[in-house]
Amino acid sequence: MSERDDRVAWALPARGVPADQVLDEIRALRSADRPTHGGRLFAYVYDPAVPGLDDLAMSAYALSAHVNGLDPTAFPSLLAMENILVGAAASVLGGGPGTAAPDVVGSVTGGGTESLILAVKAARDARPEVATPRLVIPVSAHAAFAKAAHYLGVALDLVPVSATTLRPDPADVAAAIGPDTVLVACSAPSYAHGVVDPVTEIAAVAAAAGVRCHVDACFGGWTLPYLRRLGVDGPAFDFSVPGVTSISVDLHKYAYCPKGVSVLLHRDAALRAPQYFAFADWPGYTMINPVISSTRSGGPIAAAYATLRHIGDDGYLALAGRTLDAVRGLAAAVTKVDGLRLMAEPESTVVAFTSDDPALDLFVLADELTVRGWHTQPQMAYGDLPASIHLTVTAAVAPRVAEFGPALEAAATAARDHGPVRLPDEVAALLGALAPEQLTSELVEGLAGGLGLGFGDPQAGAALPDRSAVVNTVLNVAPPRMRERLLIEFVGLLQRPTYR
Repeated sequence: MSERDDRVAWALPARGVPADQVLDEIRALRSADRPTHGGRLFAYVYDPAVPGLDDLAMSAYALSAHVNGLDPTAFPSLLAMENILVGAAASVLGGGPGTAAPDVVGSVTGGGTESLILAVKAARDARPEVATPRLVIPVSAHAAFAKAAHYLGVALDLVPVSATTLRPDPADVAAAIGPDTVLVACSAPSYAHGVVDPVTEIAAVAAAAGVRCHVDACFGGWTLPYLRRLGVDGPAFDFSVPGVTSISVDLHKYAYCPKGVSVLLHRDAALRAPQYFAFADWPGYTMINPVISSTRSGGPIAAAYATLRHIGDDGYLALAGRTLDAVRGLAAAVTKVDGLRLMAEPESTVVAFTSDDPALDLFVLADELTVRGWHTQPQMAYGDLPASIHLTVTAAVAPRVAEFGPALEAAATAARDHGPVRLPDEVAALLGALAPEQLTSELVEGLAGGLGLGFGDPQAGAALPDRSAVVNTVLNVAPPRMRERLLIEFVGLLQRPTYR
């Protein structure tokens, strides 16, 4: 057998591999992942630490994994479950019978990005007379809005946020709205810093201009109403606010459902109508899709249905209480470390902090926390906003809070001992001399090698660095367009086919 045939035979074996061996292979691969449970990963995963919930969700997933959401008339079970999920989300977010928005309708999507793309699509398609539709968002809005604008050919108008409040000024939003604006959007809360935008004022200026207003509550919107019931003050953001025309909320975040399930809600059916895609001008079946995907596995929908039904309203209130205790404990731990300060007083499920001490490099601090088993999310500087560390806090973190404070202090001491990252002069010169389009995979691979970051044997899988401070420092000093290009080429080098 040739070397090529041997490699292909490993990737796609001529004879099937026994099930136990395949599962062992997956377990071995998973051993390199960040921990999804245990309250030590502050991004990407949402763990309620509810005994038995994983088993229930996976059993429900398996029951509907092969059911196809393409045709609700063939699989009415999914239609029923989706309608229940939409009803649950509407009731949490100020809609449904007896509210200011009794006619709320919605759709279940595969995630927050899909929900935001569809919100932008519905707004764009509702104004077909606008040749160059525009979207107004704060710079703190989720990057998925930029993705939606890019995919849908919508121009993006960015509104600055205050370096103090981390929120946009409604007057700046009003000034950004023009005759071609089809949608204004805001966050409840923003991902980076966990603050709620002034939704009431933004929705009012949008309504005065005759423009739709979308509230992105994907990240923590499910929990905000429960935090309010626990006495946390915060601005109104849901369908009780006049002028709010649509809201998105991810159930795979603080509703603690398996990925990926999000809900996009519209105040009424007329607002949702442009979201749909239908096509009959071909010899096959007439396509009708409420969301981007056609074929959809029923697994995530069934798992979400089981999770919401099992936890219930009282369960979510209790989980919000534990999360609130954890947020307050983590924030207190941050304020006790010299040189660190909170980006904002927490009002949701986020603790974000920065360093005012030049000797305390945040990116080195993040690495030192990782060494101690705490996995955080560094965020780059942007305009007047400094680099920061983001902690997404879930109910599973609560039992770990007492451990975090000493670990943070030890990590800060180690980071000071290590000192800030110093990039070679030639790296800074390279980033300053090149235009983003001049950056190639070869240059990035050479740059990585010069910084001691290799990519390993492409046939054995990419070798990721143990520490990320150097990478984050490079990204932090690069302008946004160059940063994007660096990451495109970097990830492209990671995503290479493995044959052996």
